[in-house]
Amino acid sequence: MQQKKFQSIILKQELNITNIYSIHYFEYSHDFVFEGESHDFWELLFVDSGVIEVTAGEKKVRLENGDIIFHKPNEFHALRTYGKSAPNLIVISFDCNAPCMSFFENKVLRANEVETQYLSQIISEARKTFCTPLNHPYISNLRRYANTPFGSEQMIKASLELLLLSMLRRCAHSAEVQRFTTAAVPYARRNNEKVVEQVTQYLLNHIYDNLTVANICRDNTISRSQLQQLFHQYKGCGVIEFFSRLKIDTAKQLIREGQYTFSQIANILNYSSYQYFSLQFKKYTRMSPSEYSMSTQYYNKQNEE
Repeated sequence: MQQKKFQSIILKQELNITNIYSIHYFEYSHDFVFEGESHDFWELLFVDSGVIEVTAGEKKVRLENGDIIFHKPNEFHALRTYGKSAPNLIVISFDCNAPCMSFFENKVLRANEVETQYLSQIISEARKTFCTPLNHPYISNLRRYANTPFGSEQMIKASLELLLLSMLRRCAHSAEVQRFTTAAVPYARRNNEKVVEQVTQYLLNHIYDNLTVANICRDNTISRSQLQQLFHQYKGCGVIEFFSRLKIDTAKQLIREGQYTFSQIANILNYSSYQYFSLQFKKYTRMSPSEYSMSTQYYNKQNEE
């Protein structure tokens, strides 16, 4: 019997969340005022209960339970509670460079039941994943628990992407969606240094993951040959070797902070075993993790004296 020949297809990705900056669930008092800020990434604000007044650029809008607003990168935004209402808000800030994100500019939408469930999933997973308080308005970085549920960060990413895709499907006209899919700018037209900078940032954002060249190419819409050529040109090595160096730099920082054992650091950085981590560490530093730790303690002691 002749065996079938199967051929795979590469699944299209209309949008991809590359970074998460903050996840908040706020329970504000009835007289709360946030004076405002702007930053170079997206932010969504969902009113879980109550009523607020939001400043978005030059305009002010009143939002109530179920409303969601998107602040585009570099848009000034502020908020204050409205009347005697003590609102609950979900605020998520993130990076997404997909052309379809232009749909959300200057938009106030109303989340349906499914989309509200995606938001609830994000908050639920965030509470199990990050030790950073979700109700602290001035926290600027997320910190992971030492042990997190399997796949929790991917579930946050997937839930946020599903939320955006659901709202696009439901609220955007078909002609508008079609325009988004043809609006992407090929990498060949972009400045090579910008490409390397963007991929480097992607690697830093995935420093705790186990990446392959295929992952990097897919998520950055670049061919394998171009990726390797650019990294050899600008970094003097292949992209995986560069990623390995970044991982070891992170390991050195974690060792100096002294919060984790060497085995825990190997696990946090997603090495297959402590032995492999130790070999990689020695390859790039010419010291074992314990030797490096002792050397930093020695220099600290010398400075104290």
